[in-house]
Amino acid sequence: MRFQDLMAYKKSFALAMRIFEISKTFPREERYSLTDQIRRSSRSVSANIAESYAMRLYPKYFINKLTDSDAENLETQVWVEYAMECQYVNNEIFEELIGESREIGKLIYFMINNPDKFGSK
Repeated sequence: MRFQDLMAYKKSFALAMRIFEISKTFPREERYSLTDQIRRSSRSVSANIAESYAMRLYPKYFINKLTDSDAENLETQVWVEYAMECQYVNNEIFEELIGESREIGKLIYFMINNPDKFGSK
C-alpha cells in the first residue's frame, strides 16, 4: 500500500486543492496573509500524513506526525472561518469546507487510535 491510497491522504489532498482554487478569488491584499496561511496549513495535512506513513514502523513517530496533521487540519478550519467572516466565501462553501475538514479529522483520529491497522507495531 502507498500513502496515496490512504483515505485520509486522498481527502486531505482533495480539500487542499479545493482550497487552492477557492483562495484564488481572495483579494490581492490577502496574498501574503490569509491566502498563504490557508494554503500552507491545508497542504500540511496531507504532507504530514505521508510523513507519518513513512514512519509507521515506529508507533510514537507515526502518531506524532498524525498529531501534527490533525493540528494543521484544525488550523485550516480557523483560516476557513476567517475567510467566511471576511466574506471571501459564502456560508454554503464554508459549511462544505468545514464538513470535509471534520471528516478528515475523524480519519486521522482513527489512524492515531489504530496504528496497527496501518503497519505500525
